[in-house]
Amino acid sequence: MNRPDLHSFAAKKKRSYHNRNLVNWDCNRNSDPDPDPDPDPDFGHDASSSTWLPALVRFAKCQHDLGYHLKIYHYRIFVSGSTGMNDNANPRLTYSFELFPPKTQEGMTKLADNVQRLNAVAPQYFSVTYGAGGSTRERTFETVSLLRDRGIDTAPHLSCIGSTRAEIRDILHRYRARNIRCIVALRGDPPSGMGAAGTGELAYANELVAFIRAETGATFHIEVAAYPEVHPQAPGAQRDLEHFKQKVEAGADAAITQYFYNADAYFAFVDACRRLDIHIPIVPGVMPITNYSRLARFSAACGTEIPRWVCKRLEDYGDDTDSIREFGHQVVLDLCRRLIEGGAPGIHCYTMNQAAPTLRLWRDLGLPGAGP
Repeated sequence: MNRPDLHSFAAKKKRSYHNRNLVNWDCNRNSDPDPDPDPDPDFGHDASSSTWLPALVRFAKCQHDLGYHLKIYHYRIFVSGSTGMNDNANPRLTYSFELFPPKTQEGMTKLADNVQRLNAVAPQYFSVTYGAGGSTRERTFETVSLLRDRGIDTAPHLSCIGSTRAEIRDILHRYRARNIRCIVALRGDPPSGMGAAGTGELAYANELVAFIRAETGATFHIEVAAYPEVHPQAPGAQRDLEHFKQKVEAGADAAITQYFYNADAYFAFVDACRRLDIHIPIVPGVMPITNYSRLARFSAACGTEIPRWVCKRLEDYGDDTDSIREFGHQVVLDLCRRLIEGGAPGIHCYTMNQAAPTLRLWRDLGLPGAGP
């Protein structure tokens, strides 16, 4: 009997699956002669995704026994000799960390230490936030310089609210001179009390993306924001998706989501984007849980839903910080596992300038450079 052709099989079957956008495989023959068991009968069916995915896994295991290795990335399954989470540490996934500019020199000193610890796991880049209306602009520049002086790839946030085109152009030139090649382009918010007066010359993120492209061409890799649980100021989920598509059509290369704790919201958002012919990578943002009151305040402001059962458990712990952190770690760890297993193209971690919670998460996920 002839050996089934993996590439023909997968190419045929993946056409019926529309929920994920990327299937990549790497099939290598080992030195095994030519054993030839009967393949699964499902291979002959023009099946739906619910049929062919398990069939592909069985096929992969069968082929591994024959001396083949199959890796499926950006998907719900990972097979490479044996199944398990270790394949998540493949270089095709994107791992990145977010920092915010400290307000004091003491804070900057602490940040430098935490950056050194975090950089040991070799993230693709560190992003640096940019305050409302550019209110932290100089401190953002200082934080970016701290990273670039250490040779660390950096993706500064750049918001358009409250800025003129000339100011944005000057910042782009400044970043290009520091050999920065990635920018997180955001609308941003006006500083408190400024209202419409703080709008600036560009009102929306898609306008900022278009301006960056017009000024610098392909110099920068542009990341934009995405909201699986809908932007808090959006009139509805569909309008929010349309606004997101406008950013992509303006020239965005990829997106980072607002943090969330509901994996179903992320997968539903990605599926909705694919139906709108949006195919850029959408990297989920996650935030370790270390302080419930702060988390509740942040989440209320940005529209993130904390699941009721999580809130109740955190409330029960009261001032027991150790229990909050232990429970919160498990919640976020399980979330990350589900996201990676489900095909997320990576993880963007909102570190809150703390190294320990993020490094523990990395270690328990078995991600690159995390160590034992």
